[in-house]
Amino acid sequence: MGKQATEMLKGTLEGIVLAILSGRPAYGYEITSWLREQGFTDIAEGTIYALLVRIEQRGLVDVEKVPSEKGPPRKVYSLNARGRDSLDEFWSTWSFLAARIEQLHGIRHSVGADELPESDQSNEEEK
Repeated sequence: MGKQATEMLKGTLEGIVLAILSGRPAYGYEITSWLREQGFTDIAEGTIYALLVRIEQRGLVDVEKVPSEKGPPRKVYSLNARGRDSLDEFWSTWSFLAARIEQLHGIRHSVGADELPESDQSNEEEK
């Protein structure tokens, strides 16, 4: 993954993790493994654990310690009502941004870069 993709992922990773937890409770390693299976191969486990701590502190998830066959108990995270509200807001924001980006992408491909439409503001100034 390039630097630009990494930066974009940082801004959306919380929403992605909340979306994963909306499907079922999971612990950090499960989330990291699933993300890697989905092609996010550069995600460090520590990044996910730090994010889980932040969303726990913000009250977006409930945490249950579950005994592990190997080592200390695992912290299993599940999305709570506040987390679902945050996820709904994430999807709303994502939809808005994705629509605008697609619109810009379409404009860019349908006209040359030097032929981009003028803004409404410049049209208002001409009146």
